[in-house]
Amino acid sequence: MQAAPVTPLRTTTTRPAAWPSVTGALRAVESVLLRSGQRTARRNAWTSVLEDRRRAQDRVEAQAVLEAAATPDSQTS
Repeated sequence: MQAAPVTPLRTTTTRPAAWPSVTGALRAVESVLLRSGQRTARRNAWTSVLEDRRRAQDRVEAQAVLEAAATPDSQTS
């Protein structure tokens, strides 16, 4: 009588899941704590802040261009 061949057990190695980014973790906490409308309002407010910053930077750059154009050195005779 022969014994049945033994097949080795397969072991699967699992890699640990990647750590979530800080942004992803904050969004997950946000979704648990805030309702949909509050999330939308917060994101809209932040978008407005970023847009205000962009406009302020544009004003600074435009002012620098105007001041450079107003100097006597930049005018041609």
